[in-house]
Amino acid sequence: MAAAQGRLSDGGGGMDDAKEGDARASRTDQVTEQTPLPFRAAVEAMRTARLRPQVEIEQVPPPQRLAPFAHALEATVVDGEQELADGRLVLLHDPAGHDAWRGTFRLVTLVRAELEPEMAVDPLLPEVCWSWLTGALQARGLTYGEPSGTVTRAGSHYFGGLAARPPASQIEIRASWTPREGLGGVPDTGAHLASWCDLLAQVAGLPPAGPGDASVVTLPQRRGPQPH
Repeated sequence: MAAAQGRLSDGGGGMDDAKEGDARASRTDQVTEQTPLPFRAAVEAMRTARLRPQVEIEQVPPPQRLAPFAHALEATVVDGEQELADGRLVLLHDPAGHDAWRGTFRLVTLVRAELEPEMAVDPLLPEVCWSWLTGALQARGLTYGEPSGTVTRAGSHYFGGLAARPPASQIEIRASWTPREGLGGVPDTGAHLASWCDLLAQVAGLPPAGPGDASVVTLPQRRGPQPH
């Protein structure tokens, strides 16, 4: 699985430059009897969520110092032997609450995929990409607050010994939001994970999985699938 590398963090209401935790196992993801029950229930809901078969997902060490408790997942959208998009989703929990979050839970994500160069210069692309995120949440009837994030497009041109490579363009969505808490102070993290996988599939250029995804704008062009 291709890991979504880079810095993933959540600060005063959104994304900042705090350093991501290293590859060592984080104490914040060692669920024990002393772990708060809402966080244990939220993690279990994510582990049992039903997801699209094209999305390969695995647990990874979460970032540290962002919250007292954290749980992290990485995912890749795969079509046969081809990787179409990848991303990371982190669930943060602070039992004492967080002023910027306006809640005790926060979801933080990084999603990326390659695009055709002409798509990368579309002036409406950032707004469309942000609508993929909000549309995926709304399509599943989820309530959330304090959304924050960035949409970044980058292009690479190759020279010298790499001149044979075609230009490459990439879209990257970094975002965070506060899932509204339900019974027992636990948000519906399973549904939020499913909506995140819908976003990954949308960025990858896959068709909607069902009628609930029809409101999400499809990507008109994208770079061809990348091999494992």
